Amino acid sequence: MKKIVSLAVLLAFATPALAAPSYLTRDNDGGYRVTYDYTDKAKTGWYVGARADLNFWNWKNNYSSGSNFLGAQEEYSRDEFSFEPVFGGSAFAGYRFAYFWRAELEAGYLGYFDDADHMAEYNLQIPYAMANLYYDFTNGLYLGIGAGMAMPIETIDMIGYVDGSDRTHYGFAPMAGVMLGYSYELDYNLVLDIRYRLSGMTGWHHRIDGLIDTDDNIFWFENEVDFLLDNSISIGIRYEF
Repeated sequence: MKKIVSLAVLLAFATPALAAPSYLTRDNDGGYRVTYDYTDKAKTGWYVGARADLNFWNWKNNYSSGSNFLGAQEEYSRDEFSFEPVFGGSAFAGYRFAYFWRAELEAGYLGYFDDADHMAEYNLQIPYAMANLYYDFTNGLYLGIGAGMAMPIETIDMIGYVDGSDRTHYGFAPMAGVMLGYSYELDYNLVLDIRYRLSGMTGWHHRIDGLIDTDDNIFWFENEVDFLLDNSISIGIRYEF
């Protein structure tokens, strides 16, 4: 009798251990159905991020004056700059729609350039804002186009020939670009973003009045930029909500 009771107790303790786990249930065909409880965290489509840029500028300054300030030498009538390296950055926010498409607003700073000679000190910096549209391929590559406005800030300070005060011009120039990039998922929310952008902006006209030369003659000086081309290589981080 004691053996029967002991066996019954043993079976009572063993039954829960031998029972199927809660996530396994029998179906009508005698097989098992596996069920897990989980929370599906779907992305909203919105994202934010930031990029660091290395930019290469190409443009030409065309000078003219209301006196003989430039002299008779043709070399003083223009300066041509080619692939001048500057560092910049940007912040952006966007939304993914129709799975492969992204729309994005970007605000940034293309960089700061300065140059000086015996006649003048020159510097140029360019903040900008753009609206971008991207198409993402399944292998991580993407293509994009963008359009917006650049706000060049140009300063020309005449050295020795005038009163020496700063002459700064704040301009507005339509800007457009095409992009090629690569996205790599670091985890569920973080994405590494590598991008090349070829962009250009229309030029600006900068005139300085009331300059005084060494003979106390008053004259004007102006610089005209027809077009600025920028080659930009950037690396950034995108956080997807």
